[in-house]
Amino acid sequence: MSKVLGKGLAALIKKYDSEESSRYLSGQIPIDKIKPNASQPRQIFNKIKMQELALSIKKNGIIQPITVKELQDGNYEIIAGERRYRAAKSIGLKWIPAYSVKISNESEMMEYALIENIQRVDLNPIEEAEGYAILSGKHNLKQKEIAEKVSKSRTEISNKMRLLKLPSIIKDSLRNNEISYGHARALISIRESKKIISIFYQILNKKLSVRETEKIIQYSTHTQYTKTRKSFSENEKKLQQYLSSKVSININNKNKGNIVINFDSMKKLKKIIKLILNE
Repeated sequence: MSKVLGKGLAALIKKYDSEESSRYLSGQIPIDKIKPNASQPRQIFNKIKMQELALSIKKNGIIQPITVKELQDGNYEIIAGERRYRAAKSIGLKWIPAYSVKISNESEMMEYALIENIQRVDLNPIEEAEGYAILSGKHNLKQKEIAEKVSKSRTEISNKMRLLKLPSIIKDSLRNNEISYGHARALISIRESKKIISIFYQILNKKLSVRETEKIIQYSTHTQYTKTRKSFSENEKKLQQYLSSKVSININNKNKGNIVINFDSMKKLKKIIKLILNE
């Protein structure tokens, strides 16, 4: 295998080849004895690319065997190679070459399914995020562990998983390739759902680039900050008059901050406290 991410399928096969419990099926196994991987992260299979793969298999055969897990009932579950399996089935093949390995850990199944898809055809960002979420939520893997397994940075894993917090209409649009990952990442920075949806429709209607989208968001954020700052400046003046002391209201882009009240003596502090407590 020319490229390996994380431990990779080659490492997996090598690991189990050294044990009596695994074997390479030099022949082929019946397609009707194979079932898809329940942990398959890919939910959408591009029709055009699938047709191209089916034509290639019809002409050249399956060069790279799929990898399967042998089940107790004598059937097999796909670990990696579902695109090849689907394409072969679509053109009526009855047999398919496969590596057979034994894996009892479901999270390991998910890991290698992710690796396979990342290696061969990039997963849709939402599908990738959903895969990471399963590894995190169902199998209790930390983002750092997931990053090591798929050879990506922890920041990249975190950014992908944050996509799942976007409104459903935007996730569906990203899943259908109507907007790009770059667009989605820019939209994540917005906290208000109405504003996210508004800018999302601008992206679609005006065919905005990622850079244009970022500029709109920056302008919107700056405008909102200016309005907020003006509002708080007025409140600062009211507090200063009420407390007879200098007051500063500080707020960041996450709507968090603090109020600073200055005093120059203990007598002044006690007076401020009485005013605040209305005593």
